[in-house]
Amino acid sequence: MWNKMEKKEDCQLSITGMHCASCATVIERSIKKLDGVQSANVNLSTAQATISFDGKRASKELFIKTIQKKGYDASVTVDPYKEHALAQKKEISDLKRSLNISLFFSVPAFIIGMVFMWLNIHLPFQEYILWALATPIQFYVGRQFYKGAWGALKGFSANMDTLIAVGTSAAYFFSVYAVLFNHSLGQYFETSAILITLVIFGKFLEANAKGKTGDAIKRLMDISPKLAHVKRKGKLLTIQAKEVLAGDIVIIKPGEKVPVDGVVLSGNSSIDESMVTGESVPVDKKKGDTIYAATINKFGMLTIKATKVGKDTVLASIIKLVQDAQGKKAPIQRFADRISAVFVPAVISIALLTFITWFFFLGEGISFAMITSVAVLVVACPCALGLATPTAVMVGTGLGAKKGILIKGADALETAHQTKSVIFDKTGTITHGKPVLTDIVSSLKDKEFLTIVASIENLSEHPLATAIVSAYKGKFKRVTDFTAITGKGVRATIEKTTYYIGTAKLIEENTKKKNPYLLQGRDLESQGKTVMFLATTKEVLGAVAVADTIKESAKQAVSYLTKMGIDTYMITGDNERTARAIAKQAGIKSVFSQVLPQDKESYVKKLQKKGKVIMVGDGINDAPALARADIGIAMGSGTDVAMESGDIVLMRNDPLDVARAIRLSKKTMGKIRQNMFWALFYNVIGIPLAAGALYGWTGWLLSPMFAGAAMALSSVSVVSNSLLLRKAKV
Repeated sequence: MWNKMEKKEDCQLSITGMHCASCATVIERSIKKLDGVQSANVNLSTAQATISFDGKRASKELFIKTIQKKGYDASVTVDPYKEHALAQKKEISDLKRSLNISLFFSVPAFIIGMVFMWLNIHLPFQEYILWALATPIQFYVGRQFYKGAWGALKGFSANMDTLIAVGTSAAYFFSVYAVLFNHSLGQYFETSAILITLVIFGKFLEANAKGKTGDAIKRLMDISPKLAHVKRKGKLLTIQAKEVLAGDIVIIKPGEKVPVDGVVLSGNSSIDESMVTGESVPVDKKKGDTIYAATINKFGMLTIKATKVGKDTVLASIIKLVQDAQGKKAPIQRFADRISAVFVPAVISIALLTFITWFFFLGEGISFAMITSVAVLVVACPCALGLATPTAVMVGTGLGAKKGILIKGADALETAHQTKSVIFDKTGTITHGKPVLTDIVSSLKDKEFLTIVASIENLSEHPLATAIVSAYKGKFKRVTDFTAITGKGVRATIEKTTYYIGTAKLIEENTKKKNPYLLQGRDLESQGKTVMFLATTKEVLGAVAVADTIKESAKQAVSYLTKMGIDTYMITGDNERTARAIAKQAGIKSVFSQVLPQDKESYVKKLQKKGKVIMVGDGINDAPALARADIGIAMGSGTDVAMESGDIVLMRNDPLDVARAIRLSKKTMGKIRQNMFWALFYNVIGIPLAAGALYGWTGWLLSPMFAGAAMALSSVSVVSNSLLLRKAKV
């Protein structure tokens, strides 16, 4: 916790020069050691560092200098996505150039050093030619490895660059010694040259594959509209969308993208909101409705008032949420970080032990001992391990965003699949959150009955009255003497006839005849509906029922969760009868009714004794329960409060997306475990083979070149496996 004297600040830094998990670990540990730093997270995939610190004891400049001392470079992040995208583009371009240079020299080296040897061809001054070909690769193309290794050494640590630099330098300088002083030892110039080429080639493939993991954010960025039509000083101007101000009147023509968030002032249309919510069916919009930036106006012309612009729009909030989620570490990634922190020093020790064992104890020549130790160094590079988690998290959160499921942290993505219980709030989560007309029971024709009721209720501001009026599409009758009777209903006159609309008690007090619709009314009330009767002073004309109906997908969502072995509950402040009726429709057996908002948290706490709990609510009165749950899921349709409250935000307001989020978590964790297994399996198998474990029995040895190829392939395979998640059905 921060004390009152501390000045809490957060910053993001873009880092260049990282190659593997151990690079990120070195930087992260060095920043965490600084005075005033509360937390630091360095993400290899996004090349970003997120730091929380006391502004009086530490600074951004100090962090940058610390990172530079480790052999890397850093700058303050202004636009995380844009800077990451530019850094990725530059990285790919630089690697492509290095690869071309490396191929230009290494292909002839391979032909002369390998092919000619197999064909028993020997050129004059062959060793010197190979020396000349290997040198530019070793010290120009390979300079990045020396730079990284030196930076790590200054920080009393080691990384992937250390392994490559030590391994290739051993082969190169051994060959120099052999050419100058002892030709009988043999040379390995082509080995060091081809090793560096293979490592660069692997990095190039890896960078290209990693670029695709950020496609979700790229798509979100690309759908942002560029232009807007704005009314200013009586003139219609076409300006850049980023120049629109809150309060501006914006005209949106048919087929155009909405440039900002706003409220419809005039016009009717259907809006394609799939870019924001993932919902493919267009939504009808009229005066007073909210529309969002980057959605598409399908038919009519709309005039809107801009309410949120630029970085405050829902689309901008979605992009930031996805960026933040991709930048955070899942708990499982800490496992990889711990391994990486000790992995490189352990590998260097194994390589030295391999050399000593073969040369001093088993009597092999220095060439053999050197080749086996170099192969150990090269094959053990922990790139795949470092990429196993962040690449899968990036693809998983991106896929979620595409489906309208915004996951705000990697920890939520990891925890969701362990869920034992899901608690649904009723209003706005299981139900639509607003009452609608559901039943009419009358001796009159429905249209005639509804005309009378709607004409009277049109003068009322009660939410139940609004539901009835919204269902009526005809012309209202003239109403006089309208009077609201508190707690009971209303009285009004139409064409000299006095009508009463309200409770059974109101009707009983003002009508001479008995109420023939009383039993039907009670039956409707048992279904969780609110019933109002219509009567004159002479007779009861019928009853109308209004209810907050359940969402179409609620029952299916509960069914899916039950099949997953997850217990479902409903929690509400409503009375038990209404709560039971709604829960029965949704297929939920366990109900907590008449619960105050501040008490919902305690029910979450009780269920947590059984295992992980997800709380699903609207993000406003459910905030304490959302915070208490292991994962809070906000049904928000993009509201600010929903964005802040939940660990996961469901843009489509669809209960079925709760099950989809859990399935996405399972599939993502499956990919992470696959990646972890293959990364570790590769090293467990590769290191003993490189050290010559089978040589004594089979005479077979893993050469440094094949070790380099296998190392590159392992990283590419991990990233490619993560990318397969993009095709997953959730």
